[in-house]
Amino acid sequence: MENTPLKINRMPYFNRYQAMGRQDLEESQRLRRDSDSSDNPERDCISLDIQRHPEQTNMPSPVGENEDVIPGLGQYDDFQTIDWQRDLARDRMRHRYIVKHKKDSVWDFIKAAHDAWSGWMCLFLVGLAAGTVASIVDIGTTWMTDLKYGICPEAFWLDREQCCWSSNQTAFGFDNCSQWLTWPKLVGASDESAGGYIIAYISYVLWALSFAGLAAVLVRMFAPYASGGAIPELKTILSGFVIRGFLGKWTLLIKSIGIMLSVAAGLSLGKEGPMVHITICIGNILSYLFPKYGRNEAKKREILSAAAASGVSVAFGAPIGGVLFSLEEVSYYFPMKTLWRSFFCALIAAFVVRSIDPYGNEHSVLFYVEYSKPWIFFELLPFILLGAIGGLIGTLFIRANIWWSRYRKQSRIGQYPVTEVIVLTLINAVISYPNPYTRMSSTRLIYLLFSQCGVANNDYLCDYNRNYTNVNGAIESAAAGTGVYTALALLFLALVFKIVMTIFTIGIKVPAGLYIPSLCMGAIVGRIVGIAMEQWAYHYPQFWAFRGECSTGDDCITPGLYAMVGAAAVLGGVTRMTVALVVIMFELTGGVRYIVPLMAAAMASKWVGDAFGKDGIYDAHIALNGYPFLDNKEEFDCTTIAADVMQPRGNAPLTVLTQDSMTLSEVESILENSKHNAFPVVISRESHFLVGCVLRRDLMLAIGSVRRKQDDISDDSLVIFNGFVQGNPSASSPVKLRRILDLAPITVTDHTPMETVIDMFRKLGLRHVLVTHNGRLLGIMTKKDVMLHMSHHQRTIPSVFH
Repeated sequence: MENTPLKINRMPYFNRYQAMGRQDLEESQRLRRDSDSSDNPERDCISLDIQRHPEQTNMPSPVGENEDVIPGLGQYDDFQTIDWQRDLARDRMRHRYIVKHKKDSVWDFIKAAHDAWSGWMCLFLVGLAAGTVASIVDIGTTWMTDLKYGICPEAFWLDREQCCWSSNQTAFGFDNCSQWLTWPKLVGASDESAGGYIIAYISYVLWALSFAGLAAVLVRMFAPYASGGAIPELKTILSGFVIRGFLGKWTLLIKSIGIMLSVAAGLSLGKEGPMVHITICIGNILSYLFPKYGRNEAKKREILSAAAASGVSVAFGAPIGGVLFSLEEVSYYFPMKTLWRSFFCALIAAFVVRSIDPYGNEHSVLFYVEYSKPWIFFELLPFILLGAIGGLIGTLFIRANIWWSRYRKQSRIGQYPVTEVIVLTLINAVISYPNPYTRMSSTRLIYLLFSQCGVANNDYLCDYNRNYTNVNGAIESAAAGTGVYTALALLFLALVFKIVMTIFTIGIKVPAGLYIPSLCMGAIVGRIVGIAMEQWAYHYPQFWAFRGECSTGDDCITPGLYAMVGAAAVLGGVTRMTVALVVIMFELTGGVRYIVPLMAAAMASKWVGDAFGKDGIYDAHIALNGYPFLDNKEEFDCTTIAADVMQPRGNAPLTVLTQDSMTLSEVESILENSKHNAFPVVISRESHFLVGCVLRRDLMLAIGSVRRKQDDISDDSLVIFNGFVQGNPSASSPVKLRRILDLAPITVTDHTPMETVIDMFRKLGLRHVLVTHNGRLLGIMTKKDVMLHMSHHQRTIPSVFH
């Protein structure tokens, strides 16, 4: 019974073509021999021998090597999937042509050298630009964020810390720096008075509304693609999808300005995710300076993958983590040369950031920490517990955010994006200001949670019953004071607030990343668990787990380490990253000795998260938006065959072109009355033996070029794909289109298992495949058909098989 559907689906195709006569087959073979006879000068058109000029091949000529190249040939329209194999074949052919002629002249040698080094030069420029833009964005974000609290009267363009550099005070609190004036002080009120508090409150809310409203208006008016974190769209683009304008100049400009405004508004979002979008925009723009990449979509994605690595490098100060992030999370095609170039690009970007030093800590990382105590073996249990909690929080966040995003699309809320941003910002600012841990920026809160308690730290989190008699001595273990318990209550409220606000924030029409909110949520959970472990060790030092390390009286538990591990756990639960996450975290903090706790938390987070759903937040948004993305990591088991999925099905007619018997008017009628992006070319209407395949865009461009350049072309002109005219030609000159014909399209038989077909689409980056039976064309299968079939199959199979 299990194989019954297969038999039912196969029989119509089997019966339809099993009785095909041998005479038809021999006739088609004779026509093929005639078309490939020695009288035909183009019979070797599918050869890729370097001794042949590219014009004689079935692929478009290399750009710049042939003056007769049709403008736009080989390119793609908006919202189309690229053909990886076709573009890579075009690049190999172009490279062979350059190598062949590099010794002809000095100019050809220079062109060959430029072609060899163009990739490295492009990525060098991308790294320089990415580091510079990231530093400007970080400096601007810090200045705008401090503007909500006060201003530097002597130099308004300085943030709070820079303003206080000229002061003699070493602590840069609002009350300790005379050069920096809060808004209450600027109007003559005291910060501690009720009137001063109200003024500061109102100023905070008004500045937040101004920043968020301006960001939403800029995105709405100039660059709609600049909203969000854009990682789902970037994954889809790098997998071979074309979205015109998503990586353009306006998107780069508005994204850079908008992310500073939206972060400064105090919304629960971060700038680190959008930095990947910004750097990929830079890579896309600069790739057009090098035609090798700018005019070849498949080669361009090598530059974009390397640019993604530089985005993480400049966002977190983690160049190695950036390379792994590009490999594990966003890139679809990642050959070894792209790995080295990504490393080079991330290195240049990190060097620029280190030279500018926007973080001001001389360590080129966002949260530099120094922990004096190593972790003990027993702590692996709470680290794994933090990983499990992170997986649960990540799953809760993904499901809630997807539900709200779907509701936003279907309701009237999505029709008023600017109003949504303003209302959300108002709620966020009003609720967050009374709590000091939600009032401060997320990056400052994370750094505070990661930090150790010392003499200079006077936050509630460090209100322990300690006597600091020796500043350079070890920190003694002590009981928590009332300030610690107050801080724990405020942190718990901050955790709930961050989770709820982030659910509603991710997806609004301003630039918004989720890395920093995820790290912030995890750091709060980790710090709470860390303080609990610390007090356990203090009150029960003779417990077997603490007997050795905690019996000396020194503080053997580091709460900041738990905050770091918790941050990694929640970020892993949200994104489902593993290797790249661990490397980013220890580069982000400088805590190399804590790789094992980070690894344990990351694995526990992924296992718990995968138990409730395989998709991370990016894959979930890809599915929500319906992007044509085939995940390489996803497994697909089915019992269907190619004949079950191909189009058309049953006895429906298949739209095809013939190699030498259709007039120009007939071809144009097919183009006008059909929406297909590719047309198979067969021998004749009677004999559907496959000759090749031609793309819709290339066919339209070629016909338009012929009509412009040849005056003797009429509607009755024959369209020839085989290079010569059989029989008596018409009075009008034929339209020869063999140059745009792909004579080696990817084909499968009608009985090919769909598992094999799906692997071909994934690993070869195919746009479509042709389905044949004994050499005779049956149908065509596109990437969209495959994705619809996979989606239908996953909805119908029992969940136990997942």
